[in-house]
Parts: sequence; C-alpha cells; structure tokens
Amino acid sequence: MRMIWAVWLALAVVAVVAAFAGWVRVAPSNAARWHVPVRATENRDMAGGVIRVLPGQAGKLAQLDGIIRATPRTEVLAGSVDEGRVTYVTRSKLWRFPDYTTVEAQGDDLLIHARLRFGQSDIGVNRARVSGWLERLE
Repeated sequence: MRMIWAVWLALAVVAVVAAFAGWVRVAPSNAARWHVPVRATENRDMAGGVIRVLPGQAGKLAQLDGIIRATPRTEVLAGSVDEGRVTYVTRSKLWRFPDYTTVEAQGDDLLIHARLRFGQSDIGVNRARVSGWLERLE
C-alpha cells in the first residue's frame, strides 16, 4: 500500500513540475508592467537582478541595443531606441524562464535594469549577462 502512495506522490510531483514548466514558457509578458522608466541614480545588485547607471553614456543606446538583440533567446518586448527606452525579454536555455531588461537614456546617462520574473533569486544570471553586454560596449 505504501508503494502505491509513493508512486502517486511521485506522479503528482512530476505533474506539478511539468505544469509550472509549461506556464513559464507560455505566460504572457505584460509590457505595461515591465516597460517602465528605470528609477535609479547608482549601481545596485539585488537577489533577482541588477541596476547599472552609466554616466554620460546615453549616446551608446543604439550600440547597446544591437549587442542585446544579438543575444540568444532575446527579443524586444516594448519600446525602441528612437523612444529612448527599450525593454527586452531574454529566456533561459533549458527552462525558458523570462528575464526582463529595460535600457533607457535619461539625460546624458544610460540606465539598465535587468530582473527576473519568477522566483526570488536569479543566482547572478542577470548580473553576468549585463556585465557581458557592457564589456562588448566598451
């Protein structure tokens, strides 16, 4: 009898994981929620993302846009270089978790806000991705 319950429990766990994986892949991205102004004056590392402020670099928005668009599994959610703000969705390779990155020219500065959608921690994925973009921007 215990063996039957163990099998049912294992099947239930597999079903929950599969349902979550399916939801992550098809959950709609609401541009109104993610494509918002970056509110920052200094660099910040967070458990679920990163903010970078690049003083005097607003003129590099188009160049950074090209670098980001060349990133695998990345697409524009909203905005444009001409508007001065672009929000991108980058999905992880295996699970397809969406991360949102907003890049914005504010005055003379270029601001970047990368953050996760699901969970509490991105284990440094957004920080590493943004750092890679900024290395290529130099």
